[in-house]
Amino acid sequence: MKEIFVDTSDFVAVFNKRDQLHEKALQIENELGKVQKVTTELVLIEVLNYFCEFRLDIKDYVIKSTNHFIVTKKIAIIPCSSEQFIEGFYFYKSRLDKGYSLTDCVSMNVMRERNINEILTNDEHFEQEGFRILL
Repeated sequence: MKEIFVDTSDFVAVFNKRDQLHEKALQIENELGKVQKVTTELVLIEVLNYFCEFRLDIKDYVIKSTNHFIVTKKIAIIPCSSEQFIEGFYFYKSRLDKGYSLTDCVSMNVMRERNINEILTNDEHFEQEGFRILL
């Protein structure tokens, strides 16, 4: 089954009805068909951090959705090992001119390891590394 990586911006767009990409994200999700979505623990940390100052009802929705992903395994969540952190750190260090986040660097490494070429994001940094952004 084809794998597609899910980045922070897609989760934010799907969870936040006021996000400018909300409708587009939902449309793309419906058009994807049968795929295996993949993300990392670091991406989910970013998502939860993003929503930390939102209203309680929104935070509750995000927490329940994240818990659903964990329990049902609908999305493959790649844990961040010390090795992945270090490899991401060295990749980050090698791209200081790009403005990549450490989370992006770890995500890009995971995508390469799993031969994933497409990502649900609007982050052009992934395009700069040769990935196809879908959002």
